Amino acid sequence: MSTSVVLPALGESVTEGTVTRWLKQVGDTVQEDEGLLEISTDKVDTEIPSPVSGVIEEILVQEDETVEVGAVLAKIGDGSGAAASDDAPQAAPAQAEEPAPAEAAPAEQTAAPAAPAEQPAAAPAAASSDATEVTLPELGESVTEGTVTRWLKAVGDDVAVDEPLLEISTDKVDTEIPSPVAGTLQEILVQEDETVAVGAALARIGSGAPAAEAPAPAAPAAEAPAAPAQEKPAAPAPSEAPKVAEQPAAPAETPAPAPAAPAAAGGDVTYVTPLVRRLAQQQGIDLSTVTGSGVGGRIRKEDVLKAAEAAASTAPAAAAATAAAPSAPVEVSPLRGTTQKMSRLRKVIAERAVASMQATAQLTTVVEVDVTKLSALRDRVKGDFQQKTGDKLSFLPFFAVAAVEALKTYPIINATVEGDEIVYPAHENVSIAVDTERGLLTPVVKDAGEKNIAQLAREIADLAARTRDNKLKPDELAGGTFTLTNTGSRGALFDTPIVFLPQSAILGLGAVVKKPGVVSVDGKDAISVRSYVYLALSYDHRIIDGADAARFLGAVKTRLEAAQFEGDLGI
Repeated sequence: MSTSVVLPALGESVTEGTVTRWLKQVGDTVQEDEGLLEISTDKVDTEIPSPVSGVIEEILVQEDETVEVGAVLAKIGDGSGAAASDDAPQAAPAQAEEPAPAEAAPAEQTAAPAAPAEQPAAAPAAASSDATEVTLPELGESVTEGTVTRWLKAVGDDVAVDEPLLEISTDKVDTEIPSPVAGTLQEILVQEDETVAVGAALARIGSGAPAAEAPAPAAPAAEAPAAPAQEKPAAPAPSEAPKVAEQPAAPAETPAPAPAAPAAAGGDVTYVTPLVRRLAQQQGIDLSTVTGSGVGGRIRKEDVLKAAEAAASTAPAAAAATAAAPSAPVEVSPLRGTTQKMSRLRKVIAERAVASMQATAQLTTVVEVDVTKLSALRDRVKGDFQQKTGDKLSFLPFFAVAAVEALKTYPIINATVEGDEIVYPAHENVSIAVDTERGLLTPVVKDAGEKNIAQLAREIADLAARTRDNKLKPDELAGGTFTLTNTGSRGALFDTPIVFLPQSAILGLGAVVKKPGVVSVDGKDAISVRSYVYLALSYDHRIIDGADAARFLGAVKTRLEAAQFEGDLGI
């Protein structure tokens, strides 16, 4: 069984690369992670390592050729596959001295069906000869492993070329892994929540039957090498069709397999890279309507953009049709056109806000925090956390832990002003802003600096629920030394919250959003999908300087980006 070496994604903005030099040749033995070739892109020049140990059976892309991300560069196996690769001229010299093993293989395979007792042992070989392995591709040079977060297909499901099979999470990117071929998902090798290394086999896709039924189609595949005329590869085409689809660099003298690939795969669209598929989704383009201009009819980003331009020319007519459709009715509040007296709580909030703004000198400092690792940690442990504690695990307890730790290091943020004195409390009592129908209330988590994430999650959830139900005790709203307000819960990126006396600072937590970000990959800048949040610290400039605020926010940022909270979960 051969393993395909593909051009990995080297940053979200990189769509193709040029082979500058092959470090190994057909017939060479390579070790896992050993350098195979050098690739040059507009962002980075790097080596592509071997995903597995074995023998290079075929090189599909020559030096100075440019191919798209996801294209197959070479195939690595145990050495036997190269002898059967008649359509790869460069493989012939290396395998010319091995006719005996190639001829011996059919004899053993054809004998297998005649001996029922040996059939279970032959089943894996039959399944592997029919199936194509789906491996975990490289998702950046510094990414060495990934965790399967969700399978989108089950064993027995039919999949099309480039149809998403599963979702993978790494410390750099969360992404879908598409199917390299069309067929039936015969076997899932890695379960959800399992972490595997780059290059590991995730699943097997065959032409029809799951692994248990694989021996039936094995006979035609086994007889194919025994055909006397090796120059007529058309005979094994049904079983080899998925492999043909992976050969964008087929020699000019064998053009016939290229157009046959989509038909054999059972779909109308050839393999496209995840970037091209994402671009098509963004532009609203159906890939089945796009004619590819790439090698073997492959759809390139230029084809999608051209289709988008063509669609844009018909947009006015479509817009007119859309405008004619009635929109959803707008919900009209019963307060519209009325005059209402302020509630007692609203009067208190108004008075306190004005008094705070008049008595203090307030300003706000904002930082952006990359919480990709934290998001991955939360996704990994939230199921176990809820099972053991009964509470859902949000981002808020993580932010609270990071904030109270920084308060201990920079107590000026936790201080209060009494006349001409600055009072530094010996504890961190964190007020949590809670939105209620009656107005904004801030129940207090006492001694938050002594509590772990499980304790904070439980107490915050309890206080918020009783605040909304108007069941708080008066002392649960008093004694706060610092406030957290989660404005991101309503989708806000950030705001400039007001500090309420006698406190001197309040930290606003924005929404956690995914967007492109610059990351360093082996010392080179690359673009990757990251999770970010804005933290906005409003503070009393009478005692807190901008440098103090920056140091505090820097400590919080460092703690959150490191995401080393496993010892603080409390489960």
